[in-house]
Order: sequence, then C-alpha cells, then structure tokens
Amino acid sequence: MSRRVALEAAHAVAEAARMADVDVIAAYPITPQTHIPERLAEMVADGELSAAYIPVESEHSAMSACLGAAAVGARTYTATAGQGLELMHEVLYAASSMRYPIVMAVCNRALSAPLSIWGDHSDAMATRDTSWIQIFCQNSQQAFDMTLWAFRVGEDPNVLFPVMVHFDGFHLTHVTEPVVLPEQEEVDRFLPKLDYPFALDPHKPMTHGAFGIPDVYSEAKVAQEIALRKSKSVILQGFQEFGDIFGRHYYPVEPYKTEGAQTLLLTMGSFGETAQIAVDTKQSKGESVGLLNLRLWRPFPFQELREAVKNAQKLIVFDRCISFGGPGGPVCSEVRSALYNERERPTVVSFVGALGGREMSPQDFEYVIDRGREIAEKGSEELFETVGIRGEVTGIRG
Repeated sequence: MSRRVALEAAHAVAEAARMADVDVIAAYPITPQTHIPERLAEMVADGELSAAYIPVESEHSAMSACLGAAAVGARTYTATAGQGLELMHEVLYAASSMRYPIVMAVCNRALSAPLSIWGDHSDAMATRDTSWIQIFCQNSQQAFDMTLWAFRVGEDPNVLFPVMVHFDGFHLTHVTEPVVLPEQEEVDRFLPKLDYPFALDPHKPMTHGAFGIPDVYSEAKVAQEIALRKSKSVILQGFQEFGDIFGRHYYPVEPYKTEGAQTLLLTMGSFGETAQIAVDTKQSKGESVGLLNLRLWRPFPFQELREAVKNAQKLIVFDRCISFGGPGGPVCSEVRSALYNERERPTVVSFVGALGGREMSPQDFEYVIDRGREIAEKGSEELFETVGIRGEVTGIRG
C-alpha cells in the first residue's frame, strides 16, 4: 500500500533512486542539489541501498565516472545544478552519443555572473542541444515520479539515451510537500532490471566512443538525431504505463482550463502552479484564458503543442532564461519555430521573468497575461519583455 509522506523534492528523488535500485552513484555537491547526494550517501552507508557511491572531485569527474559505470551495464545516477551542469557540459555529449541511459537530476540554478545560487532555467537551456531527453517537473511528487519514469524510458532498448529530470532549485529542492511513495512491488512492475545490450565485456571485446573520420561522422550524428526523435513513442508509452500502475498521468504538453480559451499562457517548471491561480482569477472574471505546461523539452513535442494551441488566438510564452542577442526567451523561439508553417496559428508573445530566483506572484502572471494580450492585439516594437525588474516592466528593443 502506498504511503503519503512529507518530503522536499531533493529527498523525494533520492527515494526514487533507492526504489529504482541504482547500482552506481557518482555526484559532486553543489547548491541547491547537495541534499540529493547527501541523502543517497546516507542510504548507502546505512545499508538502505546496495550501490557503489563514488566520491569525485568535480562535476566533470562525476559524469565521467557515470560513463564508465553505464558502459559496463550498471544502472547509473547522478545529480547537479547550475555551474556544475556546465562544468560537465562536454561529457554530456559523450553520454548521449554513446547511448548510455544515465539518469540525472538537475536542480535548476541561474548561471553566473553575477553569482547566484537561486533558480532559473539558464542552465537547462545551455544543455538543450546535448541530445539528452529532458523533462520538467512542477512539484516534489512529479520529481519523484519522473525519476522512475526516466529510468524506464532511457533504459528501453529502443531508446538508450540519458535523461535529465529538471526541477527548480530552492522552490522545489528545499520545500517540503506531500509525496505519495508507492510499494516496491509497484516500482518493480513498472521498472524492469537493466539489461544494457552493449555492455563492455572482456569476453566480447568491442569499442565505445571510437574515432569518427569525416566519412562517418555526419552519418553517426544523423542516426543519433533520428533515434532521439523516435524515442518519442517510448516516452508516450512510459507515461501511459506509469499512469496505469500509479494512477498519475503525464503528457508532453499539459492543459489547464484551456477549453475554449482564446488566450493561452505557456510555462515550464514549478511556476506553472502559481500561474494556475492567475488563470483561475481571470476565468472567475469571465476572461477567456487558459494555461499550458510544457513538460517534455527534448525531444520537442511538436505535434502536441500544435494541437494544444490550434484554437487559440494568442499564446504568451513565459521563459525563465534570456537567449542573449536572440529573439527573447529560448522556449518562445522553439514555440515560434514549431508553429511557423501552421496556416492558422496564434500570435506568439515572449515574456522573460523570474531570473535568478526572483519571485512571481499570481498578480504578476495576471499582468503578463494582460500585457501579452495587449502586445498581441496592438503590436509592439519590443522583441520581448521582462517582468519584475525593480517593480517595473522593461521592454527590450531591437
């Protein structure tokens, strides 16, 4: 029988890794991720988890150790945040290119400078082209659930890609919420033992990460892209199987009160639950407003997004990262690209906010909706707008 406990998201994902019976953990502490490896180290030391815990001297070394563990067929787990994710950046490409199904928690943190330990999505966006499957969570329950789901999907023999499970630093990592923990039997039914088909074996020699001359490099990268896009079917299957067993259902793009809505607000991560309050307020006043939560970031859910916005007139995309020198926020850029060839598409407006841990209230999201509709109706010279700059809203002009 499942049990309901109070856990911060950092401890919730550690519980998920324990229930997934990971074989190897290699992680380096960095705020706000530190509670995850600390809790896992306690589990290993206390005998709650039979796993090899590898203490390393940096995040670069952590991911390198994960490569070695995954290469021999071990179920491998790590966690990081912000600058740590960037320090391991070059190794991320090796993990995905060699098709190692490593699962990594990313406790999203703003990148310096100025130095910040608080959360936004700049670290996630810096890694969007590393060929990892990437999923975003809104609360501690989802962080737990998506960790189990990540092992199930990444380790599928038709996928074999590493998976990042994103959840917001401090807003989730250090906030205690109710979490439903399932029975181990349910987890075992959902998540089979890992049988990595290309594990290094001295009795069956093979090469991993071979040198790629120009005659083969392009073909290898195209094959990798095709494989990542094809993982979408297993991603959907994983959502379905998770819902069948645990009763909680997830989708690449998740609507909230969108039926008949002429204006849609799109968010990612924990601030989406705050935005729900703003949508509730707007609808109580008779305004035609709905909300979309973009859960799956890579591979990008083109079809689901197009279906979700096809009847809307205005789409306001709220980014927690600036694409410097570009057309606003990176999520909005992706959304505009996805909708470019659609004959009937909403007017897309880009907003950037909540950088470096800045709070967003429901009233702030009400403003974003109001201002977004105004820009969509009247047009604007701004490429995008930022909210919450010393209490003012500042247009960034091209």
